[in-house]
Amino acid sequence: MTRHERRTQEQRRNTTRAALLEAAAELVVELGMRAVTLARVGERAGYSRGIVTHNFGSKQALLDALAKASQSGFVPGVGDMPPGLERLTALIEGYVNELGRDKVTGRAFLVLWAEAATTTSELSKVFRERDEAFRADLRDDVAAGIADGTIHADTDPSDVAVAILGQLRGIGMQRLLDPGAFDPHRLGRAVAQQWRRALSA
Repeated sequence: MTRHERRTQEQRRNTTRAALLEAAAELVVELGMRAVTLARVGERAGYSRGIVTHNFGSKQALLDALAKASQSGFVPGVGDMPPGLERLTALIEGYVNELGRDKVTGRAFLVLWAEAATTTSELSKVFRERDEAFRADLRDDVAAGIADGTIHADTDPSDVAVAILGQLRGIGMQRLLDPGAFDPHRLGRAVAQQWRRALSA
């Protein structure tokens, strides 16, 4: 088997996995988490249940993978920025802007996040970990801003991280419930500016 053939097989696996996650996201949004089965996901994606099981093993593993994949790189470009106030406000504005794209994976993440908040399933653990990772990134930005003098020295990074994450998730849930409630681009700029004014030294 040549190196090119191995790459092609890997590309096929990645394509299959992406199609299965997209199908799972559509079903979560349309029917809710409890209605999602490996057979339904396979059928929606045009594959057999066996392919779904081969890729994920179980419904729980599939939902865990969806939760992780739907937020990875959610805001393009911020990963390349150094920590600090600029990255923080770019992340806030970018996050709200991305909500306006109405990607099915983003909507599925919010549905699963709400489900995780009201159950004691393994899904709750996954979302606690995802939220803590998000808060850690936010704390890093605030701490870096304090260190370089762009953010008030008496700011508590943990408090700010909790407040920002809560605001972003809340905006996302409002978008999920009523897509026409606000203009994501205008609101993204406004929220970012509010945090810049509140934090700037």
